[in-house]
Amino acid sequence: MTSARHPVLWLVLFSMLALGSLLAGLLFGSVDISFSAVVHALFSPAESIPHQIIWQLRLPRVLAAFACGGLLALAGALLQILLRNPLADPYILGVSGGAAVGALVAMLLGWGLLLTNLTSLAGALGAIAIVFGLSFRAGDWNLYRLLLTGVVLSAGCTALTTLILTLAPVSDVKGMLFWLMGDVSRAEGLLPAWITLIVVAAMSLLFSGSLNVLSLGQMKAKTLGVAVLPLQVGVYFGASLATVAALMLAGAIGFVGLIVPHAVRLLGVSDFRWLLPLSVLLGGGFLTLADTLARTLWAPQQLPVGVLTALLGVPMLLLLLSRKQS
Repeated sequence: MTSARHPVLWLVLFSMLALGSLLAGLLFGSVDISFSAVVHALFSPAESIPHQIIWQLRLPRVLAAFACGGLLALAGALLQILLRNPLADPYILGVSGGAAVGALVAMLLGWGLLLTNLTSLAGALGAIAIVFGLSFRAGDWNLYRLLLTGVVLSAGCTALTTLILTLAPVSDVKGMLFWLMGDVSRAEGLLPAWITLIVVAAMSLLFSGSLNVLSLGQMKAKTLGVAVLPLQVGVYFGASLATVAALMLAGAIGFVGLIVPHAVRLLGVSDFRWLLPLSVLLGGGFLTLADTLARTLWAPQQLPVGVLTALLGVPMLLLLLSRKQS
């Protein structure tokens, strides 16, 4: 009975954290707005400066940050079970590297935002196709080859990214670095990101029982009647789709997909019926708070949100690890 209460308690706490992070994102910024003014701006059609700030700037941004954090955490949790490796993250299979090469090439050529997003999408989808094509042959799915192919492809994309940054004009480098470290301010593609988050999360929860069995190992899962190969392929493409949606929304934001699912496990939650929604809530709330700090600490100057996710996430994970060992 006690073990059943803990996930419910964490779900309530993480839901409160998610709501609190969204509220903090609306309240704080280069211009502080009171709680009453935020409520009035949200529910009143009257045009005012707070109304414009909330609806045109802050609300799209906090919704983008929450969706991106939830997508990365969900993708990380799925890949960690697929690869049976708690150090797996959404970018381990080269998706981020392919997207980065596509985006930076477009920026180097001076293309607009639409073409940059399209080339980034093409790079990400190309990486997914390469990794899957080299790992799935004649009906055989080799997870070690999958991981190795992703790592090698990531290394190659990193080299190309470094080359592009070296060749790029100084005036373009800052924008490229913001894409590489994550920038939620664009808030483009908000609706597709939320649709992807809801669909992938719902499908993952639908098969959460099979994922629990798969976590015991492929042989045990086959013995217990789980269709392992279709499940693994579905997990791979679900995680890849979530990663691509996050990349299209905010660029490459690190640490969220690695730290959040691992932190949930360290809290004692291993059942995927609970781990997946908890990861989405914690990932979304964490990235929303990090983005709020990124745009308020040195306002009006904004920091890349990826810097804040690393500075906040690494100490949190180290603290959880130290408490777990004790």
